Amino acid sequence: MELPGIAVPSGERTLEHCFGCGEDNPIGLKLRPVYDGEKVFARFTPGEHHQGWYNVTHGGIVYSILDEITAYAVLCTGLSFGVTAKSEIRFKHVAPTNATLLATAWTTKITSRLVETHGRLELEDGTVVAEVDSAFFPGKGEPRAFLWDMDGVIIDSAEFHYQSWHDTLATRGVDYTEEQFRSYFGQRNDHVVREILGTLPEAEVAAIANEKDVRYRELASGKASAFPGVMKLLKIMKKGHYPIALGTSAPMGDFTAISGGLGLSDFFDAIVCGPDVQESKPSPQIYLRAAEKLGVAPAHCIVFEDSPHGVAAAKNGGMKCVAITNTHPAESLRSADKVVSSLEQVDLIELIRFI
Repeated sequence: MELPGIAVPSGERTLEHCFGCGEDNPIGLKLRPVYDGEKVFARFTPGEHHQGWYNVTHGGIVYSILDEITAYAVLCTGLSFGVTAKSEIRFKHVAPTNATLLATAWTTKITSRLVETHGRLELEDGTVVAEVDSAFFPGKGEPRAFLWDMDGVIIDSAEFHYQSWHDTLATRGVDYTEEQFRSYFGQRNDHVVREILGTLPEAEVAAIANEKDVRYRELASGKASAFPGVMKLLKIMKKGHYPIALGTSAPMGDFTAISGGLGLSDFFDAIVCGPDVQESKPSPQIYLRAAEKLGVAPAHCIVFEDSPHGVAAAKNGGMKCVAITNTHPAESLRSADKVVSSLEQVDLIELIRFI
């Protein structure tokens, strides 16, 4: 079977009118599936308008729930979309209306031609209502990619960066305040040096920046920790074969100093550091370079950031942005597409729906 081309108008959010999960479909099921790295889950409580026989949920609704949830299991493998090729459903128990149902789905086999899935629908007491085995034709759409900032997003390093800047600048008679640090956090070292010390010869700027980096690595090596939710989300993305890149204003040496202890190096398909580009955030150069290395269009990238400069860099590059309030208040990050207090609140399926 050859899949038809699917033309989507520019700027159109493709899932908002979906019968199964669309937010803008007034007669839809409005399912909210989540993914734990192994299985997709969703809950649904059918009402009277979903019934077939009196107070019994229509079989077509039961199948629609399972078809939707198994389709999302396909998306979580990194595919842009999948089209149902065949399904075999087995009805085992009536699903009363006004009784919450739990749907679960996972992939059982993945090949270049088909993705096979299994889905199950249960009542809250564990009674199985229906099971389905389905196969999907994998679609060939634009790949999605995830671009990560490092400091303040992946690792809790602000204290080490502040102390290293404070120590370095103190030798030059500058009392570097926490307020100054917060305003510059996320920008390249050379930019910060010039902002604080003014115009200096390039060699002196480089020497000061290097001194700061050496001090940072002394302080952070073996001590920096990942923020909650980070490692789980990275593992889920990697398992789904999504392209992942790091776009950090820090030099490569900073990443090397902390990556080994956290096991970060295996997650990224591309790394772009501050010295690799000419302009500091809020310029989009660092994220555009990362997207280019991954071979993914900016419009299909989601950036994870924690600073106003970083959010601006993502948006200036035409990318979606999820901002985390690890280092800055939500109000200063409001231009992001989504603001969260922790990456524990972010699910892969929610990200898929962004792009």
